[in-house]
Amino acid sequence: MPARCRARAFARPRSRWEIGPEEAQARMFTGIVEELGEVVDVEHLAETARLTVRGALVTADIAHGDSIAVNGVCLTVTDTAEPTFAADVMAETLNRSALGALEPGSPVNLERSLRVGDRLGGHMVQGHVDGVGTVISRVTGDRWDVVRIGVPPGLSRYLVEKGSVAVDGVSLTVSALGGGPGEQAWFEVSLIPTTLAVTTLGQITPGGRVNLEADVIGKYVERMLRAEPEMARS
Repeated sequence: MPARCRARAFARPRSRWEIGPEEAQARMFTGIVEELGEVVDVEHLAETARLTVRGALVTADIAHGDSIAVNGVCLTVTDTAEPTFAADVMAETLNRSALGALEPGSPVNLERSLRVGDRLGGHMVQGHVDGVGTVISRVTGDRWDVVRIGVPPGLSRYLVEKGSVAVDGVSLTVSALGGGPGEQAWFEVSLIPTTLAVTTLGQITPGGRVNLEADVIGKYVERMLRAEPEMARS
């Protein structure tokens, strides 16, 4: 399936799964990458790191405190000097996502948080990474590439065929699922030429690590049915 279209929604309070408490507010994203940016500098501090990223489009109208998804991770702008912005990232964020592998020159998917009144057209992306997947294989076809990604334990239950998933912040449709008991769970996505050209997914290879975020709707349904079944009946 091709990359999903842009979705819009309202901001929401952060949950405990937010990667890193450094962001002042939670934002929602669309999963449609606005710009392929580049890491300019990574400054490692005692318990944090500061990323400086170049992105002429996303820095055109941002200010201190705004939210930008960097490879699918919601970060808060702490400094801006067009065409770059800086974001402070806690060690927890680096450990729970693939951002820790970034270095100067690394390409990154960039997307500004959505605004009320923007078009709805895909699935809601929170910028809260659920886990890091590993690219198992990539098969190039005439019109699209099929990429198979290994899923970390506990995440596969939120993935359904023809459902939505964000891979490094790109909203995609799950085209296949696999992996039985005792086997590595995996899913496949099909990437159209546009997705390959304007996102980092055009450069991923087997063994590469990618940030994964499952559709939040599945998480709410699970909580209602398993943790608090009375909520589902009310």
